Amino acid sequence: MSKYLGGLVTATINALGKKPNEVEYLVVAGGGSGGAGLGGVGGAGGGGAGGLLTAAGFAVASGSAITVTVGAGGAGPSSGNSGSNGVNSVFGAITSVGGGKGGSATSIIATAGSAGGSGGGGQTASSVAGAGGAGTSGQGNSGGTATTPSPYGGGGGGGAGSVGGTSGSTSGNGGAGICSTITGARVFYAGGGGGSTYEAYGTPGIGGGGGGGNGARGPAGNGWTQPPGTAGIANTGGGGGAGASNSDNGQAGSAGGAGGSGIVIIRYPQTLSPPAAVTGNVQIGYAAGYQIYTWTSSGTVTF
Repeated sequence: MSKYLGGLVTATINALGKKPNEVEYLVVAGGGSGGAGLGGVGGAGGGGAGGLLTAAGFAVASGSAITVTVGAGGAGPSSGNSGSNGVNSVFGAITSVGGGKGGSATSIIATAGSAGGSGGGGQTASSVAGAGGAGTSGQGNSGGTATTPSPYGGGGGGGAGSVGGTSGSTSGNGGAGICSTITGARVFYAGGGGGSTYEAYGTPGIGGGGGGGNGARGPAGNGWTQPPGTAGIANTGGGGGAGASNSDNGQAGSAGGAGGSGIVIIRYPQTLSPPAAVTGNVQIGYAAGYQIYTWTSSGTVTF
């Protein structure tokens, strides 16, 4: 008897004893961190979502272990630091690229978002706009560019479904994620992080659907503190929200939010045999005639 299934389904699978020769997959990388705020610099950029790849028909061989890597989200930076891209997620030969970090000034200059699965949003400073980072073709979209005129908001991080927002009267919203039904439910993944404000000017960007974090908004005046950008949601690949900036040169702004970790999911018909072995933190479920394996940490699977 299989330890994975019970009842009549188990009996049916054991009677057939047939192993799969292909599976459907969803591989989402870790999201990039949002940029941090800094005194004398405009709003920071939201983190780009982790790259997202999904398809059916991935060939699997009997007896060979397939590597599963779940990428971590980029660590959220404190003021004056540049943040981190997300980490790649892997299923066998499939690699999704970690999201790009949002623009985060380490001095009083504009900073571009970094390239990644989806690109990070840009940060603005004075009359110079930071560009959004590029996304990876087939996996995500570019980050939004920051604006130079008032209110000096940061650009939104790109998402798997759309580009990050360019800031205007509001800071840039994070790009939308993509909805997947691989688990049998409608779930959004890989939304970009929202850009932040310069002091209280304008409105911070909202994270994209699919785990993107919200950008922070600073109160008016100097000598203040405020919450950091919101972190991307774990196991969605969402980009982190950006931390807010202020007008006092040399004063710390707020921290950028961390990117959300990635996820790897596979499924194949329930009438076929379960894997010979799985390792890592694996959740096993059944829906719409499929057996579904979800990794939230790295491991392997052998058929």
